[in-house]
Formats: sequence, structure tokens, C-alpha cells
Amino acid sequence: MKKNMGTAGKSSSCNVLFFSFLVISSCILGTQSKTVISSRKPCKRLVLYFHDTMFTGNNVANATASIIANPDGTGLGPFKFGKTVVFDDPMTTDKQFLSPPVARAQGFYFYNMKTTYNAWFAYSLVFNSTQYKGTLNIMGADMMDEATRDLSVVGGTGDFFMTRGIATFQTDEVQGADYFRVEMDIKLYECY
Repeated sequence: MKKNMGTAGKSSSCNVLFFSFLVISSCILGTQSKTVISSRKPCKRLVLYFHDTMFTGNNVANATASIIANPDGTGLGPFKFGKTVVFDDPMTTDKQFLSPPVARAQGFYFYNMKTTYNAWFAYSLVFNSTQYKGTLNIMGADMMDEATRDLSVVGGTGDFFMTRGIATFQTDEVQGADYFRVEMDIKLYECY
């Protein structure tokens, strides 16, 4: 005698088959699309120089950054607490400000400690050259008292789609409050 499988039995068989398909598909897609390299060896590395020239009222042609909040930090202590700067800085492969930029650093930083110099950065490196197209998004604390500081590369677009890694800052030159240059050693550990 032949038993008739009810609607509930057919439905549960279809559900098991469907979920099995989803699990297998996600495993296959996950291993094919992402390349993760050991944390000791980056999958891509760039060394760039960040040139920040503050607008002082008489340098409109060369200024790449401007204070948008709390210009003098009056009443907030000696460490510029609360000062906020927006920037569109050239990124070069050498230390020369007038070298052709390979990218633009566009974003902001603000001084966020009352007891020492410390800034918090959030910006994108915008590439539009023959070598790279797309963006790298970087954010984190710049503990200026340290010789080197690591900020997080939290994603990207184009040639840097969904990448992650570390941007190590090292102050290379400071000219008063008007100009500073930072060497950025960018090490990407997840490349897609």
C-alpha cells in the first residue's frame, strides 16, 4: 500500500533542501571571492606622504586645510581641545609638496584630549591615476606624542574594494601650526 506524503512532509523536505543549498553556496562563494593573507605579510603596501597646509588668511592658493571650529582653542587648555579641521590634502610618493599627487586625502580631524596633543581622523584617500582608481577609507586616533601611530583602514572602493588594514603615521616635518607632513605606511591585509 502506497502512503501519501502530506503537504507538511513535502514542505519540510523542500526546506531542508533549500537550507542545504544556501549553506553550500555561501561556503563556495566565501572561499572564491576573498583573499586573506597572513597578518605578517600584507597583500598590498603603499608608502605615501600626507601634506597639510593650513589656511592662514593669505595663502589661498596653497592652503589644503581650514579650521572650521574653535580656531584658537581659547579657554580649553593648551592642547587645542575642540579645534576641528577639514582638509583636501595632496598625497605624494615622495616628500615634495609640489610633486604630482597620486591621491587626495579628503576628510577631517579634531583635537580630542585636554591633557596632551591627540587628534581623531576620518578621511578617504581618493585615487584617480593610471595606477589606482577608487578610495581607501581611514579612521582612528593620532596619538601625536608617539613616534608612530596606527589608524585603521576600514574599507574602500574600486581597486581597493572592501579592503582592510593599517595606516601607520610617522610625522616627517612640522612648520609651526601652518604645515605638517606625515609619512603614511599603508599595509592592507584583506584584499578582494
